Amino acid sequence: MLINLRVLPRSSKNEVVGKMADGTIKVKLTTAPVDNKANESLVGLLSEYFDVPKGKIKIARGLTSKNKVVEIK
Repeated sequence: MLINLRVLPRSSKNEVVGKMADGTIKVKLTTAPVDNKANESLVGLLSEYFDVPKGKIKIARGLTSKNKVVEIK
């Protein structure tokens, strides 16, 4: 399953906000996008949200972008 995400780093809390008008899911993260920390937080948050192990989640596109495509196996 591929999911389009819009990630907002340096937010006040970690949360999946919901779907935007175009179907993209908005996610807020408290971590800054430095040294891959935001991507690690994103994988952890999605793991809890979708109740799947972290190893099943892969960022397919957008490693350095706010717009990401995530694959959940």
